[in-house]
Amino acid sequence: MRNKPLRFALRPWGAALVLFASVNLAIAQAPDPHQAAATHASALSEADFLAEMPIVLSVSRLPQRLDETRGAVTIIDRDMIRLSGARDVADLLRLVPGFQTSTSFETGAPLASYHGGFDSYSNRIQVLIDGRSVYSPYFIGSVGPGLQTVALADIERIEVLRGSNSAAYGARALLGVINIVTRHTLDTLGLQATLGAGENGVRDGQARIGWGQPDASYRLTVDRRSDDGLAGSNGHNQVDRANLRADVRSGAGDEIGLRAGGLVIEFGKGIAGKIDNALRDAAFKSGYAQVDWRRVLNADEDLAFAYSHSQETYDDSFMYVGPVINSSGRPVLGQALFDASGRSSSDAVSLQHTVRLNSNLRVVWGGEFRHEEVASQGLYNTDSTFVTEFSRLFGNAEWRAARDLIVNAGLMLEHSSVSGDGVSPRLMLNWHVADAQTLRVGVSKALRPPSTFESFSDVRYVSTEGVPQAVSILASGRARPEGLLVRELGYLGAFPKLALDLDVRLFHEQFDGFLRQKNDTRPADYVNGENLSIQGLEYQLKWRAWQGAQLIFNQAFTSINSANEGATLAAPNRASSLTFFQKFPSGLDLSLMHQDTSEFKPHSGGTDSKRTISRTDLRLGVPLRFGSNRGELALVVQNMGSPYTDQRKTFSFERRAFVTLQLEN
Repeated sequence: MRNKPLRFALRPWGAALVLFASVNLAIAQAPDPHQAAATHASALSEADFLAEMPIVLSVSRLPQRLDETRGAVTIIDRDMIRLSGARDVADLLRLVPGFQTSTSFETGAPLASYHGGFDSYSNRIQVLIDGRSVYSPYFIGSVGPGLQTVALADIERIEVLRGSNSAAYGARALLGVINIVTRHTLDTLGLQATLGAGENGVRDGQARIGWGQPDASYRLTVDRRSDDGLAGSNGHNQVDRANLRADVRSGAGDEIGLRAGGLVIEFGKGIAGKIDNALRDAAFKSGYAQVDWRRVLNADEDLAFAYSHSQETYDDSFMYVGPVINSSGRPVLGQALFDASGRSSSDAVSLQHTVRLNSNLRVVWGGEFRHEEVASQGLYNTDSTFVTEFSRLFGNAEWRAARDLIVNAGLMLEHSSVSGDGVSPRLMLNWHVADAQTLRVGVSKALRPPSTFESFSDVRYVSTEGVPQAVSILASGRARPEGLLVRELGYLGAFPKLALDLDVRLFHEQFDGFLRQKNDTRPADYVNGENLSIQGLEYQLKWRAWQGAQLIFNQAFTSINSANEGATLAAPNRASSLTFFQKFPSGLDLSLMHQDTSEFKPHSGGTDSKRTISRTDLRLGVPLRFGSNRGELALVVQNMGSPYTDQRKTFSFERRAFVTLQLEN
């Protein structure tokens, strides 16, 4: 059954009308060249706009102005993070058009997905923290635990590329990239502490110390966030983190960055009364070390080297109580163990060279080697360790073909020791049609090979007598890489006279052999299904309405064409959010955020878990001063309205009110 067409115009002529109207509004704003006196003020406004244009670091691996990147990028800066009242990165991504998020810990950590939650984990987007991939190779692949790696107080900004970027970051960037950039250690010298407490068992604490000099500076941050989880769930969730960063600059022009940290997530999961998903406690633990080296060869050229090691352990098991087969082959009432515990690790090394060849051409190229190991007796029915190695060669070029036309091209050659070779190209044209007005048109192709679990899983229950019971998942190994072809049209414009910024993306994403779990027979298997497509329109409008105020309005209209009814509802047809920030002359901060969606159905929720989201958050922050020390006292109320269903039909997000106190010197 195919989904009904959207009532909102998603056809090319409808999007073209939006872009045409925006460009005409820009032209209408453009000053008359015969009125020199009248142009002075608007020229200053345009200059101010260009001066304030954010620099994006992650899209093409080249530092680029936002209007020159090869795709639609949403930037969440440090001020927005603070004003949002969010307690983790996943909750922040509600502010990004096209994203769906969950606060549930049922799958190990809150999740965020782009253009559809097709499975219990989010495995089609890449998450980077200071350039290091935190994509977990465990299960079918997930970004949930990675989003919990660092404290919000240590984040400078989050760059979210809405669209495929495998040409720069490989197969796991199939639908997009979330790049988390932490603050430089020189910006966090001194002491800082934060406490939070409130309803639903919210108990948060964080402490940070920074020290050093301009040529060598350091930061250590430890924090904990805990609460009682969603109503109806087996709550009591706790996240503990420690992160160390060092930045060293040598006289030879070398920049060295050292990072290390650990994460422990302890959470309850399971459903009361379900013998095949019993109530239990589970834990995810990870640790990492990372070294980055960069040498500036001259004003137009540099080299960068990076190495990182990550390791993870997952503890999750429960005892099934019910009919089992005993050693004599007879059915009896007994117990069987389900155990999803295991470990994984990854090592990655990369080298890249960035050079400006002439005034119109910049190039970055390099390579990466990645070694991953996964082991779990419970998930694979073997004590063997599964090893996957990725070898990648990439190149990206920015060519100023004309004064107002930029060509961004990229290519990734990737070899997987399990799935073979893959090629991922990307091409984007950026046309500055007028001052502060840019049209984008692009196309990209990408491949995502099956994960270790999708290729080799063998999940079964074993009785306490050691007798194998039912097999729930048995991968046949026949799954091949899923392909994706993306066509997109975009617009980015600023209207200084109106204090407006507008970002529009029209997209069509065509999957070839969409990889999914086949559940209509037992045991379940992973197969390449239909060639489903996703099309839609998303936009973000920012309006600096008056002094100290900002309004941000996001909307995403998404249509998933599939013969599977569940897949058509993997993302809401319509999702909207409205955010209002007001800073008063006294220093008081007011934030109001409202999120609203049409009906959708996350895959992990079952066949009858259609839901909508309507959530309104409030935050009031009061600045504090104690001599040279400063801080803030804030009240946050999340979901001031009725509870809404989150992930499962029996889980709901109820109102949470809590207070935070932050002090620093």
